[in-house]
Amino acid sequence: MRRVHSMPFGAEITPDGVRFALWAPTAGDVRLVLDGSELPLSADRDGWYRVISPEARPGSRYGYKIDGKLTVPDPASRFQPDDVHGLSLVVDPLSFEWSDSAWTGRPWEETVLYEVHVGTATPEGTYAGLMAKLEGLRDLGVTAIELMPIGEFPGRRNWGYDGVLPYAPDAAYGSPEDLKRLVERAHELGLMVFLDVVYNHFGPSGNYLHAYAKTFFTERHPTPWGAGINVDGEGSSVVRDFFFHNALYWLEEFHIDGLRFDAVHAITDDGDPHFIEELANRIRRAVPGRHVHLVLENEANQARWLGRDDELRPRLHTAQWADDIHNSWHALLTGENEGYYEDYANRPLQHLGRALAEGFAYQGDPSPHKDGVVRGEKSGHLPPSAFVAFLQNHDQVGNRAFGERLSHLIPPDRLALAQGIFLLSPQIPLLFMGEEWGASTPFQFFVDFESEPDLAKAVRDGRRGEFKRFKAFTDPEMSQKIPDPTDRRTFEQSRIDWSETGRSPHREVLSQTRHLLDLRRTEIVPLLKSEYGGSDYKLSPDKTLDVTWTFAGGSLRLLANFGDAPVSGTFENGARVLWSSPGVDPVGTNLRLPPWSGIILKGQSA
Repeated sequence: MRRVHSMPFGAEITPDGVRFALWAPTAGDVRLVLDGSELPLSADRDGWYRVISPEARPGSRYGYKIDGKLTVPDPASRFQPDDVHGLSLVVDPLSFEWSDSAWTGRPWEETVLYEVHVGTATPEGTYAGLMAKLEGLRDLGVTAIELMPIGEFPGRRNWGYDGVLPYAPDAAYGSPEDLKRLVERAHELGLMVFLDVVYNHFGPSGNYLHAYAKTFFTERHPTPWGAGINVDGEGSSVVRDFFFHNALYWLEEFHIDGLRFDAVHAITDDGDPHFIEELANRIRRAVPGRHVHLVLENEANQARWLGRDDELRPRLHTAQWADDIHNSWHALLTGENEGYYEDYANRPLQHLGRALAEGFAYQGDPSPHKDGVVRGEKSGHLPPSAFVAFLQNHDQVGNRAFGERLSHLIPPDRLALAQGIFLLSPQIPLLFMGEEWGASTPFQFFVDFESEPDLAKAVRDGRRGEFKRFKAFTDPEMSQKIPDPTDRRTFEQSRIDWSETGRSPHREVLSQTRHLLDLRRTEIVPLLKSEYGGSDYKLSPDKTLDVTWTFAGGSLRLLANFGDAPVSGTFENGARVLWSSPGVDPVGTNLRLPPWSGIILKGQSA
């Protein structure tokens, strides 16, 4: 089987040659630069420059000369061999023959996500290197890998959120064909592949859209990264299509199974339908007959995008990253109260209970961190599978000054307690690469702006300035110890060390993760596939949390003691113990919970 996603822009191979199309509504003159020659182009009244070249072929290098002075790559380039400032390469997607024609994905309820940064996940830092790890992840109990953004970014080292050419898999990791082989191998092993995509901004280097398509952006909707993307003003239909096609391109041409949309709260749309709504509707219509999963990152906690239909299928988006669950856990486990943890530090257990039971902790409540601004919508009607839970991810680890993992911050017994509850709760779990064995390596913020020293200095100074508001870094000397994001060593020390899996204590942590994921597969997933009946949570003054989730296939109950003294409790007759902390010893239907311990029980169906 061969796959291609046809789109109105970029370089498309036709029977008559290669069709080139560029939307450049604010350019005065545009020329196609093709294999060393130049061809003048004419625009239609909507600002489109199009031409079919019989001489162009797969492997041809091309770009566009704007107003006689600036040569830019294709914003819809399928590959950039020479980074973001170089010429684009004509790619023939139909030259790759797929062997996974029978693959239609996996049901969402079976999902166990494993977030990876391709460049630091293996010694090679490539798609091919990651492919060699897939079988081990499958055996662990992972059912889906989630790649951090791979759209072409400046240099060789980046988290991916500084991407500027969202159709081009970054050349630092390999070729488009290498990425397709990774996806194909994952499917062969029964693994889904998710991709993190960024539709809220472009990176600071290599974005040339301002030079010829100023209306791609708008000053009406500023973002933390500058002018907002124009999704609701004049010319916005082309801008919207650029991103809608990008989503479909990954799903169709690369056979990706799911997309995670970064920070959609930063996409402001005053029109109707909202960009987020139309994005999901376009995908649902275009890709029928497959399990395609759409996940939001949305600080605004808008339950409206996560609703289910009469058959309990997602109407629009499948799920949202449950930041409230993470932030409550983090404040509870570490006692930290700076930054956005301020919203959770005063009542972390109450926030955790509500988030575990209902998805959002903030459901129309004022945020102290945002000076009392009300945040969130009611979410208790949504099933737990509408939320992706995690104890760690790239943001919460990498946006710390030194990139410490949770295993660096709290005792192993408390981490084991949180991991047991996290992996056996009915939300969809996400592990961050190396978390499964308690990796000793940090994950730090890194970029590669070696060819742009002024930008490199701005990033370096900005990183150090960012942490001056934290008490631990009020000392200027301490601030200077923050790793330099532009230094290659910062990238290198973020690379996980797979050899740790064979050594204690990592070996034991890995074994426990495998055991918990096996329990999830056999005991939790069948519940998630039955109709959801609601949830309830209770808190006691002695810091005991009691959460119950009800499904047609049975119930799930969490009892946990986060206090400093032991407590006693009871549970219903007929309930089975799925997991418990060391020292929890049920006798009949009575149990004693030592400090910082928990138990998860499964009840029979009604």
